[in-house]
Amino acid sequence: MIMQDQKENIKTQIENKLQFTTPEMRDNVESKSCCRPDGAAEEAADCSVPSKSDFSDPVYKEIAVANGHINRMNKDELRTKLAELKLETRGVKDVLKKRLKSYYKKQKLMQSVVAENNSTDTYYDYICVVDFEATCEESNPPDYLHEIIEFPMVLINTRTLEMEDAFQAYVKPEIHPDLSDFCVQLTGITQETVDKADTFPDVLQKVVVWLQERELGTKYKYAVLTDGSWDMSKFLNIQCRVSQIRYPQFAKKWINIRKSYGNFYKVPRTQTKLSSMLEKLGMKYEGRPHSGLDDSRNIARIALRMLQDGCQLRVNERMHAGQLMSVPSSTPMEGAPAPCPPRYRN
Repeated sequence: MIMQDQKENIKTQIENKLQFTTPEMRDNVESKSCCRPDGAAEEAADCSVPSKSDFSDPVYKEIAVANGHINRMNKDELRTKLAELKLETRGVKDVLKKRLKSYYKKQKLMQSVVAENNSTDTYYDYICVVDFEATCEESNPPDYLHEIIEFPMVLINTRTLEMEDAFQAYVKPEIHPDLSDFCVQLTGITQETVDKADTFPDVLQKVVVWLQERELGTKYKYAVLTDGSWDMSKFLNIQCRVSQIRYPQFAKKWINIRKSYGNFYKVPRTQTKLSSMLEKLGMKYEGRPHSGLDDSRNIARIALRMLQDGCQLRVNERMHAGQLMSVPSSTPMEGAPAPCPPRYRN
């Protein structure tokens, strides 16, 4: 018990050191500004120039010196150093630099609090990766209503850094019960599969039970993670209206990994597609593209690599009054609520 209390105190002190500015500025102690070159307007509120007092702790000077040295290393030198530290050596040069900087930053911050501590610096116990597949046409008209036809979920344990479990269920569409040839070819989901599936409210109830059985939102803190905004702000939003149920509370906030990846590795949004993120991390897609479960597993692989590289994944988007909104990095972190059964609209 004493050991656990000491770990919690250490973690609190480390987090206090990290609270001097936004996550983007923490990752760039050697920089004068955290503003991204591509200057996404939705994140402008997160960018500000720190005062001199922000860097008064000597540990930040040590980090700046280490970062300067890393910036002068070529790709072979970066790989050699990463190999010496028994860290992942795959990825483009900018990813390797970020990985090495994150390692030294975390080590120096931990050393400034305690000589040795191996606790994982993450808020959530679990991250649930979701990537829906939905009905589609080769050329969707503007008013086309996408209906979810596959609901997958991959569970990441942030302590063990492993994919611990997975859920998958197909969904029977109601407005467009007959899948287009394009949709079948794209997703690999057959007409027979959806004909035999449950409707969305029943599938959502199965998801809720699956989450409850794993004590998420009660015993364990968790967050939902997606590849972009569409899964929650469009597909789930439309589906809840079609099924005449209320939008589930546990999915109202989520981690958009494209935003997190772009901010952490300092790359423009045009380089944050699933295939691009995998390629820059030195990984290849595993499975069948546009299979919801396979996509979710590959997104989980990216999230795991980011956690290993020192990224503190946190909620950055939410739904409010039916509209997509950004969550500033200054917002206090909190886990998703315990999942509840679907509620029908009045």
